[in-house]
Amino acid sequence: MQKLNFPTYTFRFKNSENKVSIFDEIRKKFVILTPEEWVRQNVVRFLLEEKKYAKSYINVEKIIKINSLTKRYDIVIFQPNGKIFLLIECKAPEVPISQNTFDQIARYNMVLEAEYLMVTNGLNHYFCKMDFENEKYLFLKELPEFK
Repeated sequence: MQKLNFPTYTFRFKNSENKVSIFDEIRKKFVILTPEEWVRQNVVRFLLEEKKYAKSYINVEKIIKINSLTKRYDIVIFQPNGKIFLLIECKAPEVPISQNTFDQIARYNMVLEAEYLMVTNGLNHYFCKMDFENEKYLFLKELPEFK
């Protein structure tokens, strides 16, 4: 898999029926290794190992309803009170981060109301703090400490 803009981590892989899978320690199962999944798994490791976010507050690939549409977010980090601290949108490395990507995470966040956002394709990472009052986001240099 492609080298990403994260520290190097150790992962568990398995090969079956000519498909490679990677173990997701949040979902506790092997999932097909796609370029987007590679980014998602590196983000999870980054959150656990570099940012020291608690595994019990991390949720991966769950369905949300936006108006009448069913969508799936990549990663959320919950606070102990159940509110969402961080919403993360992962793209494959070959997918450029564009206004469309920010529009997508903004639509998801209208429902989820996360305090912080992260958008990444594994090569470029963008971090934002939500300013709900002024309906915009403020770009940050890095993710905040978990509180």
